[in-house]
Amino acid sequence: MKIYIVGSVGSGKTTLARKVSAKLQVPHFETDNFVWTRHLKGDIRNEIEVRDQLLQDAIILDHWVIEGVHKDWTDPGLQVADQIIFLDFPSQKRVQRIVKRYIYQLLRIEKANYKPTFSMFLRMFKWNKYFEEQMKPEFIMKCNVYDHKLYRFQTDKEVKDWFHQIQRG
Repeated sequence: MKIYIVGSVGSGKTTLARKVSAKLQVPHFETDNFVWTRHLKGDIRNEIEVRDQLLQDAIILDHWVIEGVHKDWTDPGLQVADQIIFLDFPSQKRVQRIVKRYIYQLLRIEKANYKPTFSMFLRMFKWNKYFEEQMKPEFIMKCNVYDHKLYRFQTDKEVKDWFHQIQRG
């Protein structure tokens, strides 16, 4: 099974990908980690060739879960995915999740791949707005070609029902 999960910041991509990965016992990849090499002193952006090779190395595997919000360079992953999960929650719900995540990260209840600074927190609101206004319409148009394997969820119940379905096989 190859599952690609997309959605805006705060949509629950990482949480769902971790659950699916654990349940199906398949590798989980974040597209952010193709773009960035993580360092304690600050992340370093990978060269385009490195980023693209990391994606290729992931998608040639027999089974995986990939999650992220990047577009265009990630098209090969969408093409070979068995299922594309689009977490399309209302913007206000994503805003609530961004706030909750920031608080949890500051309290060290939730792990972050980045330093949870206030400026990063504010950028997430910008990214959320940008996704809604720019990326979401583009993604919807792009995914018309993948309609046969696209699942668009707008509620937690829809996600839970799908997750129970894949658990059963």
